[in-house]
Amino acid sequence: MTAKEQIIELFRKNVKGKRPNVDGKNERHDGRKGHWLEQQFGVTANADNEADLFGYELKNETTSKTTFGDWSANIYVFTSSKYSSLFDGNKKYEKQDSFVKIFGKPNEEKGGRYSWSGSPCPKIDSYNDFGQILSIKPNKDIVAFYSYSHDKRPDKADIVPEELQIENLEIARWYGENSPTSKRGDKCLKAKLEDKFNDKGWFTCKTDESGEYNRICFGEPVNFDDWLNLVKEGIVFFDSGMYEGNKRPYSQWRANNKFWDSLITETYE
Repeated sequence: MTAKEQIIELFRKNVKGKRPNVDGKNERHDGRKGHWLEQQFGVTANADNEADLFGYELKNETTSKTTFGDWSANIYVFTSSKYSSLFDGNKKYEKQDSFVKIFGKPNEEKGGRYSWSGSPCPKIDSYNDFGQILSIKPNKDIVAFYSYSHDKRPDKADIVPEELQIENLEIARWYGENSPTSKRGDKCLKAKLEDKFNDKGWFTCKTDESGEYNRICFGEPVNFDDWLNLVKEGIVFFDSGMYEGNKRPYSQWRANNKFWDSLITETYE
């Protein structure tokens, strides 16, 4: 029996005709349905950067977009030797909180808690109102830049330290094709992506109108160059969830489900 046949058998035995049972799970946890699905396939919830099952990556389909990975930048401006002293705090997470207060915005629904998400989150090749942009460098690194002249906030002079009131300030960098060291924090996007998606491919499970799983779909492997082209086109986008008070940077790289559906090559019931 091939790896794919084993996965299809697990789907028919454990998933088909069922709705995710998330009783007792943290209701606020976005991934609770995904964790249920992983359990049905015998995949333990993990942060390991490798394909989930027999060389295939399992993707749980959320409402409108699906994640390639939670891949934080290798370098942030608040961790760089040149600028880290400009951010409040001694520990990395304290400086991260300082960063979101400068480059993010407060969320009134969360009691004014600051986050680097939504409108401040940089997009490819176009400045947002917070003076930020994503750019792909010739060496295939992805870099988030801040330029003071593009920052449209009326009180920016009071928010941004004078030393950071400059053009093309590198605020985050993801190593693209090459990891400078073997340290986990230096792992490049090519390795992160291809460890998960460039083995045998990926699969997802679809539900019918009633919410019951009724089919399993497979897609081909994805390599880094193809993925990077999708970033260039804006199909794959950076969806930051970094917020004040949380040590995790939450750096999701996502695409809309319509695109994921276009990658499906085989479907089984």
